[in-house]
Amino acid sequence: MKRRYFITFAAVALVAGGLSAGTALVGSTKVSTEAIASSVTRTNELMERAWRLPAASTFERQVTFQSNASRCGPSSVANVNRSLKESAATEDKVLAGTGKCWTGWCIVGLTLDELAEVARVNTKRKVTVLRDLTADQFREHLRRSNDPGRRYIVNFHRERIFGAGSGHHSPIGGYLEAEDLVFVLDVNAQYQPWLVERSRLFSAVDTRDGDRTRGLLLIE
Repeated sequence: MKRRYFITFAAVALVAGGLSAGTALVGSTKVSTEAIASSVTRTNELMERAWRLPAASTFERQVTFQSNASRCGPSSVANVNRSLKESAATEDKVLAGTGKCWTGWCIVGLTLDELAEVARVNTKRKVTVLRDLTADQFREHLRRSNDPGRRYIVNFHRERIFGAGSGHHSPIGGYLEAEDLVFVLDVNAQYQPWLVERSRLFSAVDTRDGDRTRGLLLIE
């Protein structure tokens, strides 16, 4: 309880002092535009094929970007819900009734389990947290990500891909299996959607968030 009061007080104090609570408490190391471009694949031909994948096509080549640095999780769920024609297709609707992020910021961010709780409130679909995946299990779920009845949100650490950055959530649009590339619908406007080798994304997922490993959120 004392920790909660401290975090709330710190956030209020920082906002009052002109410093964003999300920037200070959620935090992320700045990644340059050049580093982003050189770290992932965005060739026109491969991106075009990625957008045509069965699940990716339901997003209609559109990603609604997160409203602030702390809301990547709710934004990811909102984008997934929109692709599934669910009514809770905005950050605010996703968060309604959850008691989360009530200040407008998800202070210190949401863990994968917390995001699962948020996702379950405004949907009747099954929501499953997938942690401690082996490389083979991860590959199998990526193959299933092309099923239009399934949606995955990946929780990964940017540093393993971009050389800097912090933990992040974004939907997976699908998997180009022949090229072994994963289509990540990044909800951060600076990054935007990109393709990356499966092994590199797995390395970014196989990291710790507190005392738990990161993983995938399956909505079906």
